[in-house]
Amino acid sequence: MLYRKTALRVAAPVAVLALALTACGGGDDDKKSADKPKRDASTSQNKPKEESALAAGETTTGKVKEDKATVTYEVGAQKVDVGTEAETKKLVSDPKQAKGLVTATAHMKITHKGGAPLTDTPDVQDTTEIYADGTRGGLLIGAAEDAPGCEDELDLEGWKKGETHVLCETYLIPKGSKSIEVRWSEKEDGSQVSWKFAGK
Repeated sequence: MLYRKTALRVAAPVAVLALALTACGGGDDDKKSADKPKRDASTSQNKPKEESALAAGETTTGKVKEDKATVTYEVGAQKVDVGTEAETKKLVSDPKQAKGLVTATAHMKITHKGGAPLTDTPDVQDTTEIYADGTRGGLLIGAAEDAPGCEDELDLEGWKKGETHVLCETYLIPKGSKSIEVRWSEKEDGSQVSWKFAGK
């Protein structure tokens, strides 16, 4: 998490994407290991979690420990935008890394329902994961902030009760995936809520 936010602040977008590219299916690398434990494949793939399913646009409510306070949020996955292989290759420094892969960007509509205003950038979307045909994709840091309809988390310090924002996460998934699933939990080791979308 610290690496993720620091990288977004100090590096050019393409460099961030190149450094943050992770293997589909969950292979670890040095940069990934510096991220939050929830990004570790052993946490997100091998550890069983209780899961409940919602329809696209439906919401769940959860409490998230932000910097100095616990905030209650209403969270709903609105849609997933799937890119093309050609578009994906432009996002990474080495196009070979993206061979056979496409971007999948989950749009999460999130409302601050209770608790103090944020004193730092939000953590609420950091437990969002994208699965394609049952396998977790590879997180692509820095791509979602530039996607149409997505807001930059670095602009949301001071987020207060009643405000709604759309935060996104982008993962790399295999081209031609038939089923895409967005998963979110209020904490790293908590039970997950999922939303299913058709592939492209």
